Amino acid sequence: MMSTTSSKVTSDHLRRHAYLYVRQSSLQQVHDHRESTARQYDLKRRASALGWSTEQIVVIDEDLGLSGASAVERSGFQRLVAEVGLGRVGLVMGLEVSRLARNSSDWHRLLEICALAETLILDEDGVYDPSHFNDRLLLGLKGTMSEAELHVLRARLLGGQLNKARRGELWMRPPIGLVIDRAGRLTLDPDAQIQSTVRLLFDTFRRMGSALEVVRHFAREGVLWPRRGRAEQVVFGPLDHSRVLGILHNPRYAGAFVYGRTRQRKVIIAGQARFRRIPRADWKVFLPNTHPGYISWEEFETTQATLLANAHAYGHDRRRSPAREGVALLQGLVICGRCGTRMTVRYSQRGGHLSPDYLCQRRGIESAQPICQTIPGTGLDDAVAQVVLEAVTPAALEVALEVFDELRARKAEVDRLRRAQVERAREEAELAQRQFMLVRPEHRLVADSLEQQWNAKLARLAEVEEEYRRTTIIDGREVTADERARIHGLAGDLPRVWRDPRTPMRERKRMLRLLIEDVTLRRDSAIQIQIRWKGGATTTLERPLPLAAYDLRRTPAAIIETIRALTTEQTDRQVADTLNGRGLRSGTGEPFHRLVIRHIRKAYGIPSLAEHLRNAGWLTAPEIAIQLGVHQATAKRFAREGVLRAQRADDADQILFAPPTGPLPRGHAGKRFRDRRRYPQCVSRVRKELQYEA
Repeated sequence: MMSTTSSKVTSDHLRRHAYLYVRQSSLQQVHDHRESTARQYDLKRRASALGWSTEQIVVIDEDLGLSGASAVERSGFQRLVAEVGLGRVGLVMGLEVSRLARNSSDWHRLLEICALAETLILDEDGVYDPSHFNDRLLLGLKGTMSEAELHVLRARLLGGQLNKARRGELWMRPPIGLVIDRAGRLTLDPDAQIQSTVRLLFDTFRRMGSALEVVRHFAREGVLWPRRGRAEQVVFGPLDHSRVLGILHNPRYAGAFVYGRTRQRKVIIAGQARFRRIPRADWKVFLPNTHPGYISWEEFETTQATLLANAHAYGHDRRRSPAREGVALLQGLVICGRCGTRMTVRYSQRGGHLSPDYLCQRRGIESAQPICQTIPGTGLDDAVAQVVLEAVTPAALEVALEVFDELRARKAEVDRLRRAQVERAREEAELAQRQFMLVRPEHRLVADSLEQQWNAKLARLAEVEEEYRRTTIIDGREVTADERARIHGLAGDLPRVWRDPRTPMRERKRMLRLLIEDVTLRRDSAIQIQIRWKGGATTTLERPLPLAAYDLRRTPAAIIETIRALTTEQTDRQVADTLNGRGLRSGTGEPFHRLVIRHIRKAYGIPSLAEHLRNAGWLTAPEIAIQLGVHQATAKRFAREGVLRAQRADDADQILFAPPTGPLPRGHAGKRFRDRRRYPQCVSRVRKELQYEA
């Protein structure tokens, strides 16, 4: 039998405060259900009747408009629990248990603290002491029923909502580009500018294959994205990446009605509930082709596959990634032939140009081991590109012409959207003018405000017109017939288009991904390349291993043999002149000179011309002079006069003489210098004397 109220309230309770907790679940209930709020405030009289003075009664009503399903966001309930735990509260009042908490964990935690602090609980039915078993049992039962009531109400509402969704009749706010007509059917927005902008987004993604590229295209072309503001007013602003992803993932743009695409988690982070997407097989309602859409369901599935492949670039395995601007042609497509993981790209400067290398390094990074393999990509990319060009060349002309027409249509669409922005700004200015002209003269304050709005709209119109004029000038003139014929001629040669430096690397990669699924590389005695085409067919190539750094600077073997043959007849300087005259270059790409030839001879053991002659028995000037019994100058004179056979043996004026055959030449007896003069001496030998007189 429950104890009476008078026996439960003691003097110790009366010395402490009485706290009244007031709460409604939503702001609508606060506004509409005012009688329930008044009944909660009226509990102060119950506390006064039990002996608490007016000064001792504290009202906590800061949680009005908040749900009782959780105590995370209810600061008033948290303050109440803290005051009870500090022993400052003798009585906790609430109209019913559901006012305090609709969560069993929060409710029982409050009961535990009240029992330890000897705090009473009062509701519309009576006073309870949580430290007494019977009272605590009854309070626990009331808390369980309150939570069950919330569950039943929620299940009833969700059941009706789900039943209506299964018929496709559940109202949900349509996304931008779709509206509900007067008959209650979902249809395309009749606003031509909004409809064209949404179509441009899907066309751009279909062409670029990346949500980020869609944002960049809109920003580059100056196209604004529509949004619905307050009172369904449409405003235009810059397009951001998250909005593009939301639109591309929304199946309503494909004409499908979907319910249950996301599921809310109970975890609250930073004051917000967390949502997660669930697989399509777990969607509660999926009704395709229920209303007009901007794309077909097949294109929607293709878009989801593209987005998933792009997202893999940021996942753990990084199996694929979207085409980017780097010079690595196979970026995002290469798989290691040893361990099967995706290979990454590293760039380095070689010869003043960026050169890609494909690395398999993920497992090496994770386990602190050497990387699996590294393969230079320059020659590799060229080999794969050549295979692709040979595969698509027969259909190059037709594809290129379609691309040309698409570029023209794309430019016309962007220009039409820009003109639509100008027309909308002009309509808003005219509307502001009409509103100003219709105001009555005695309403000066209203007229001043409308005049300011009119001036703002006119300024906005001038700004939009100037922006349209500027972008039109930047886009340039239309393509002439002559230029179009040249473009057609260029389109017929896909390899030339592919190698054209004006073709962006990102576009080459996108063309490659239309044909190739992935490329597997393995480095052994040679580089094995396996190309897997769309559809499953494979092509295998083999490339030689790249040369080492010293091999890249090594002089070709054919030139070495040429030097070996020339040195039997020419000096180092003469050999260099001969090679340069033939247009040959050293391993470093520089012209030959005497020291380069000398270095090559020393490196490969090639004898010089002097060594060749000495090995053949030729004599130096001192040796031939001793043999002839003449001076070296006389021997050289014999060589100049043809008496002896001699040859310049190096670039330092060394002369070697062929071994003499037959009778040796002899030198004539020498004469004194004065006897060898041809003409008599003209100067008198008599010394001139000068006499001086005394």
